[in-house]
Amino acid sequence: MLTRKYGYLWDNASGDVSDATRRLETSGACVVKGVFDEDAVAQLREAIDEVFAVFPADRRSEYRAQQADQQFRYEMLNRSSQCLKAVANSTILSTIEPLLGEDCHVIANMAWRNPPNPNDSAQPWHVDGGPHIPLPADVLWPPEIPHPVFAIGCHILLQDCALNDGPTGFIPGSHLSGRPPPYRQALDANLTYQGQGAVPLTGEVGDVLLFVSDVWHRRMPTGANDRGRYFLQVHYARRDIQQRLKTSDISHQLSDSILSDLDGKDNSRLRTLVGLHSPGFYDG
Repeated sequence: MLTRKYGYLWDNASGDVSDATRRLETSGACVVKGVFDEDAVAQLREAIDEVFAVFPADRRSEYRAQQADQQFRYEMLNRSSQCLKAVANSTILSTIEPLLGEDCHVIANMAWRNPPNPNDSAQPWHVDGGPHIPLPADVLWPPEIPHPVFAIGCHILLQDCALNDGPTGFIPGSHLSGRPPPYRQALDANLTYQGQGAVPLTGEVGDVLLFVSDVWHRRMPTGANDRGRYFLQVHYARRDIQQRLKTSDISHQLSDSILSDLDGKDNSRLRTLVGLHSPGFYDG
């Protein structure tokens, strides 16, 4: 567990933390019940629906069809005061700050409105960036050393999400592997890590789902009675990790004259050195 002091991160072994924080650290994910009440959820839904109505779909992913992009809106805290308020929820922060530090920040903030799509195979297994500490396949993380957490995904449920709705599933302990999920098992419902199989993160409206970025996870297949999903997603990370409210191929620092100098085929590595990356994890 971490605390920020004199500008550095320190192990705060004596600090009291919640059971949710412990589960998040050891298993890689948890559900925190009843974080947002009925009024807060109604306000969030109204605000997000308005963003969907006013802002066109962000074309951030070259891998998604244009129709699929209609299900998402980005940089929500930049578009809605209700979403801005939600990302600062005290229960969420008290759960994640012992793992990321008190000066952690939001690196991405996206609203999801997935329509019903019965019997869909959904996402492949993946990790959100990283793995942040890559390990060879035959090396296990030492159990006596707490595994560092660099980023945490958060789903604020704005409607119930049951097994038929294709909830996010995760494999407990897989964030300790130092590896991405096996490519050949990308859609394997029976994928395991160290004998642990998939656990669905189901929940009710107002609950919050949290998962470590390095944990193997995916949207699980939907059932015949799929109702779709509706949630506000927030990615929190350590202070050192770049914010991605806007895509990372947009310069926040460089002058127009330097940007014009960087155009051209021969400058690809120079562009990444100064921070102009092609969209990747957290960008879309």
